[in-house]
Amino acid sequence: MAFKEYNSLKLYFSIGEAAEILDVNTSLIRFWEKEFPILKPKKNKKGNRQFTKDDIENLKMIYHLVKERGFTLQGAKEKLKKGKAATKKEVEIVDSLEKVKHFLLDLKKEL
Repeated sequence: MAFKEYNSLKLYFSIGEAAEILDVNTSLIRFWEKEFPILKPKKNKKGNRQFTKDDIENLKMIYHLVKERGFTLQGAKEKLKKGKAATKKEVEIVDSLEKVKHFLLDLKKEL
């Protein structure tokens, strides 16, 4: 799945914006926040979550492992503990391949 593009100049994203980027429900993000120690969004005075770009990248990795690769939550936690950098690279590769695929499909439609 290709993730939605987001404004990389923004410092913080709301939980709604993070959910929109990943195309998931906000409740899933709240659940993952409890399950995965790498997710630590800041909270403002009202208690609203503020996700950084790093948090968004961590969410993408979790999404990739759990939703696309079929890892259990425990398996995904262990994979992220052992090799976060390798998982991040894998997510980037899959995301760029998805973008190329969509580009080629759009090009095919135009022909």
